[in-house]
Amino acid sequence: MNLFRRLATLVLASFLMATATAQTQPEIIKLWPDNAVPNALAGANLPEKAEPGQDGILRISQVSVPTLTVYRPDKNKATGAAIMICPGGGYYILASGHEGADMARWFADLGITAFVLKYRLPDERLMTNQHEVPLMDAMQGMKLIRQNASRYGIAPNKIGVIGFSAGGHLASTLSTHYYRGNQASADAKPDFAILMYPVVTFGDKAHTGSRDKLLGTNKTSADLIAYYSNELQVTNQTPPTFLVHSMDDKAVPVENSVNYYLALLQNGVPAEMHLYPTGGHGYALRTEGKGSLANWPESCKVWLKSQNLIR
Repeated sequence: MNLFRRLATLVLASFLMATATAQTQPEIIKLWPDNAVPNALAGANLPEKAEPGQDGILRISQVSVPTLTVYRPDKNKATGAAIMICPGGGYYILASGHEGADMARWFADLGITAFVLKYRLPDERLMTNQHEVPLMDAMQGMKLIRQNASRYGIAPNKIGVIGFSAGGHLASTLSTHYYRGNQASADAKPDFAILMYPVVTFGDKAHTGSRDKLLGTNKTSADLIAYYSNELQVTNQTPPTFLVHSMDDKAVPVENSVNYYLALLQNGVPAEMHLYPTGGHGYALRTEGKGSLANWPESCKVWLKSQNLIR
């Protein structure tokens, strides 16, 4: 009898551990129904790659099934706010560890429900009109979050976006182009935006790698260069924005943030910008040894509180 009880206890403990693990696993949502992914080439078959580098950065590429991964805060912390996270990677890869999952856990700890966007990267082998595709996925992600707000305990007017580097270009494109294209919808508009060392312009001071990868064979098109130079596309409907950039950024010149901030100012959009003398590029929360840059998360918390997004 004692043996039976011990076995039963072990089985119950194993069940409870499995249940707890399942409950803590982030939920993954497909952006589009199977066989209904816009601009996807029929029959294209490139396996998605996820490769951790020696620098500790997880690099995802060849994305054909875009998703949202949900990180929910504890119920006693939840504020009703949400944010969609766009990792960077020059539109070549997604740096989905430190600019995705790590940031999602940081926001969830603040009480904000976080959704990491795994968006399709422009690739003529997988899609048509490749320059349209990342924005399509971002717009669909924002719409899905807002349409399911009640399910996640989210206020539909407190849903924002954050983007890093090329993901910052996508976030600023979403902020300025949500009413354009086939996926245009008021539901796609972010209520606030956070741009981290963002690519903004495709003109002077552009990060040419991001520009050329997004535009592909159209990389010399003056119309598309202007269309995706988001400092030129700001209106008074662009959401309130928080910007962070390092002045010694050798990858994406600081003028990307400065000129976007000036455009926000000229259009009467509330904005806050933090420029740091050193820090380089691609740090996210990895600010150890980077001087005053280590203060950006605390400054962001203060801004989030000022927007009534955290307590």
